[in-house]
Amino acid sequence: MLEAAISALSIISDPERLMFVGLGTVLGLIIGVIPGIGGLVGLALLLPFTFAMDPYTALAFLVGVQAVTTTSDTIPAVMFGVPGTTGSAATVLDGYPMAKKGEAGRAYGAAFTASVCGGLFGALVLAISIPVIRPFIMAVGTPELLAICLLGLTLVVSLSHRALFKGLIAACLGLLFATIGDEPQTGEMRWTFDNFYLWDGLSLVPVALGLFAVPEMIDLGASKRSISRKSEKMSPWDQLKGMRDVADNWWLVIRCSSIGTLLGAIPGLGANVIDWISYGYAARVLPGARESFGKGDVRGVIASESANNAKEGGALVPTLAFGVPGSASMAILLGAFLIHGIAPGPKMLGDQLDVTYTLIWTVAIANILGAGICFAMAGHFAKLATVRSGLLVPLVFGIMIIGAYQGAKDYADLIVLLSFGILGWGMKRLNWPRPPLILAFVLGGLVENYLFISQLRYSYEWMLMPLPLITLLLISFLLARPLVVRFLPSWKAVNSSDTKDGNAQKHVRTGHATGGEMLADILFWAGVVALMIYVFISSSSWQGPARMLPQAIAIAGLVTALGFAVFSYMGKIPKLNTEASEPMRAVSLQVAWLIALVIGVKLIGMLPAIGLFILLYMIIEGKTKPLTAVTILLPFLGGVWFLFHELLHVPWPQSMLGDSFLELRRLSGRLI
Repeated sequence: MLEAAISALSIISDPERLMFVGLGTVLGLIIGVIPGIGGLVGLALLLPFTFAMDPYTALAFLVGVQAVTTTSDTIPAVMFGVPGTTGSAATVLDGYPMAKKGEAGRAYGAAFTASVCGGLFGALVLAISIPVIRPFIMAVGTPELLAICLLGLTLVVSLSHRALFKGLIAACLGLLFATIGDEPQTGEMRWTFDNFYLWDGLSLVPVALGLFAVPEMIDLGASKRSISRKSEKMSPWDQLKGMRDVADNWWLVIRCSSIGTLLGAIPGLGANVIDWISYGYAARVLPGARESFGKGDVRGVIASESANNAKEGGALVPTLAFGVPGSASMAILLGAFLIHGIAPGPKMLGDQLDVTYTLIWTVAIANILGAGICFAMAGHFAKLATVRSGLLVPLVFGIMIIGAYQGAKDYADLIVLLSFGILGWGMKRLNWPRPPLILAFVLGGLVENYLFISQLRYSYEWMLMPLPLITLLLISFLLARPLVVRFLPSWKAVNSSDTKDGNAQKHVRTGHATGGEMLADILFWAGVVALMIYVFISSSSWQGPARMLPQAIAIAGLVTALGFAVFSYMGKIPKLNTEASEPMRAVSLQVAWLIALVIGVKLIGMLPAIGLFILLYMIIEGKTKPLTAVTILLPFLGGVWFLFHELLHVPWPQSMLGDSFLELRRLSGRLI
């Protein structure tokens, strides 16, 4: 084995191969920064360019791309609250509040260091554990996978212990949104309303961007300020402070990296789930975390980023050893194996062990190189935190629109972005937790599939299997404990002691709800109850597999609403406190700007609409001189056009202007 590792190191040390590893790393970093693309799209786009390469070079190039997309996706997550990939959504919760407090450098330092540690840990585990964990992977069935999904969802729901009922409802909503579309077992069309776009369900990218990115940009634009309230520039010492945070929390890094590696090795879970599970775990076990997570706690950044990068090494385990891709991106990598004449399976641990170790070395090199580049560039990105909103917001909105469109390449993606953006802002304003909704949306398809197969094969006996039984008991405890705390003073004292820990952070600025906000919260609850009743009634005529999960969600939602009403009547629910936000008039104006942009895309085309939007926003909202606005706009549009039109060949949405003047569409290169 040592001989194979040394041989693989000599293979990957070839200057040409190292060059392609470096090129793949740089491309992976770029892909991670741009919202909406992600490692899956990046691999799919770059795969054809490897056909002329030798197998070692081709695989090193592709693995280099995949290994670092989860490193650079931290940059927009911290700076703008925009997840570069859906795998960095958990990083937003603490990374963006840190940027607003002037701690972007510290957040970057912690995130990049945790990323490289997680990536190296995953590579190490990949190197030594394939034979060890093979029996575990082979023993995992649908009941176990279902239990893991439910536990991950529960961990995130339990973070909202002060608003547990709202967290449960948010999870129910996420699961409901995930059921929209064609039900795979029966072909039943669920809540598509004769709309072709909804046949395949809602796209994850516009939903995630809408829930997390749009609300932050709306409030930032309404504030007329910069992201950071502090004007000092980021110094290298800020990043060193983040590195020191990782060193101080080394045991957290190991634990979360272990979670990422282990869960990454289980086919089907995916990157969108693992960082949330790791984040939820850290929030439950760290002292003071339940109070400080989501408010700018660096440990939240460390937890999610460690697992995020470690999972790549784990996902390679089933891909190499069994030919079973651990994720969608690994499925593309598996295709690359087959294209280049390499058959994953037992031979990868025997005759082709050098190929396996080549990939392991590539993961390690790419993570180190990627983290180094991010450290070097972080200072430049951190400066954006001090740029006033009138210049920054329109550019981010423009990128967001393009990113959202990558969901299904349909104009309806923009409608989804706008709709979930308004929903996300309302949830933020009324202290409804958003993480349970997005995680439930991600898990919805998996939960329904695993539930159907488990019920079909084992009936209800799957709940009595060892791992599912233990997991379900743990879930019951996690959900019941906050309710018990409301009644037992001794438990309440223990619970509140966590906040005295020195690691606890200050809360975000909150205040007592106004009468209008109280009314809005009541109406939200009423809308939820009405929705659950509608879901139960409308799904009653469907076939068994199609209605099983929706009706279970409807019942759970109604029971949760009843529990909230009872606890409120008993005085056990705290009065509504809302996260401080900007005046409604200023917020409404930002929403109007976004609506105008979405309409403009339909009228004149995406790129012209974005250009016109940015120009007008900078001049009117940002009070920018026209010449300055044009100077900023032209390089931005040129870069967007070159990247998406010339390199990625993105099909732009057709506009009404192009439909009316076909010759104009042809002359513009189908931009309109």
